[in-house]
Amino acid sequence: MKLLLIIFSIIFPILMVYIQNKMKSFRTIFNVLAFITTVIFGGIASTSIYQIIVDHAVFMTTIHGIFLNPFFLITGAYLGVFLLYRFLLLTLEER
Repeated sequence: MKLLLIIFSIIFPILMVYIQNKMKSFRTIFNVLAFITTVIFGGIASTSIYQIIVDHAVFMTTIHGIFLNPFFLITGAYLGVFLLYRFLLLTLEER
């Protein structure tokens, strides 16, 4: 499973660069998705941390419970892949 995560984190950004080079509209789609996922990711993180502070339940298991939220994991995964995609675009542009 760990190997698949590493392989996909290499393949997906390369695939995103290829797709956006073929169809320029995908550049906008990827950016809009990144904006939406950032808002969702930040909202989940901030509301979870706020609730932990309000409940005075600052335990490691409580804080790490945020990782059980599938929306948090999905949006975080997209942001990670998107960041690698942007680094790849930047690297190709500076050649």
